[in-house]
Amino acid sequence: MKILIIGGGASGCFAAVHAAEQGHQVTLIEKNKQIGKKLRITGKGRCNLTNACDRDTLMKHILRNSRFLYSAFAACSPQDVMQCFESWGVALKTERGNRVFPVSDQAAEIVETLHREMLNRHVRIIQDKAESLMIENQVCLGVNCEKKSYTADKILLAAGGATYPGTGSEGDGYAIARKAGHTVTEIRPSLVPLETLERDCAEMMGVSLKNVRLALKQNNKILYEEQGEMLFTHFGVSGPLVLSASAHLPETPRGCMLEIDLKPALTPEQLDQRIQREIAGIPNQQISHLCRKLVPANMVAPLLARCGFAPYLKNNSLTRQQRFRLCEELKHFAFTVRGTRPLAEGIITRGGVSCQEVRPNTMESRLIRNLYFAGEILDVDAYTGGFNLQIAFATGYLAAMNF
Repeated sequence: MKILIIGGGASGCFAAVHAAEQGHQVTLIEKNKQIGKKLRITGKGRCNLTNACDRDTLMKHILRNSRFLYSAFAACSPQDVMQCFESWGVALKTERGNRVFPVSDQAAEIVETLHREMLNRHVRIIQDKAESLMIENQVCLGVNCEKKSYTADKILLAAGGATYPGTGSEGDGYAIARKAGHTVTEIRPSLVPLETLERDCAEMMGVSLKNVRLALKQNNKILYEEQGEMLFTHFGVSGPLVLSASAHLPETPRGCMLEIDLKPALTPEQLDQRIQREIAGIPNQQISHLCRKLVPANMVAPLLARCGFAPYLKNNSLTRQQRFRLCEELKHFAFTVRGTRPLAEGIITRGGVSCQEVRPNTMESRLIRNLYFAGEILDVDAYTGGFNLQIAFATGYLAAMNF
């Protein structure tokens, strides 16, 4: 059959290779001069291409519509993705958190491998920009592009999301899907830094925290809580913990707070005992010296301001109530969430083509025959750690197997 694939990202390229392997005549349409532009910058340029976990763990890391992906993961597991790339000559390694990377630490190797495997299977790659689908009697017959129109027996829309627009990921696929009659849920950034109302984040800009516990709360209800790393910025907070927390942020962040436990290994009582020991060692010094033993230097002034302590306060003059106040701030260093950074700064897109309108066992549209979807264009997203690329590969593979 003649197959048209719109989008030369992870899902589109992976689908193209496997569709061609089935003997189909495959044409891939990509608007950029090169395929895989966004793929080249994933994992900070190292490409965390999947996560070497079991299916239960995989499903737990899918944030939205995980059940929709069950068939895709059954057809193409993380181990299948790893075996596939290794069979194509890519040496892989597994790091902390079961994250899988190429041994070369070069995302370009993954892109070049996909390109080579497509060429080896005679996939035709055309630089053009898809604008709309050719549909008659609820059957997709082809694609109208800027330069010309193309007809095919089956069409896969794998045009990506709307984050990192500099890579060409500008949400084109959503407009095409809408024109075809599909529902596209609200598009928002996910895995994105958060802006806070408090100004002291700017004072702490560049401070990186490790082994802290972060909780996202709305009206005192915990929406997300995890231990790990984070970073203060001029606008608020970022880093792995914050990116994961952002995926749980409600559409309206009113009443949302971020609460940092700077000493998660200690109970409030144990922390107070430690503070008393530190005071005993430097009783006549100013409290700023004590705080430097508890937090990074750039956090001292904001911590003192939050506690209401004068910087010249002596350690041995600290009352029991003041020690309690210091412990409270160290265990509950809180910020008010104003919102997320812009869509362009999100790692992935939250929202997309409604999963209710796509058959989970084939990735074919329920509304239009011979039209398929794969990758970030769908309303599915996951945490960081290789899970989102696993979604891209698995949905692309499942579509290719059902052309």
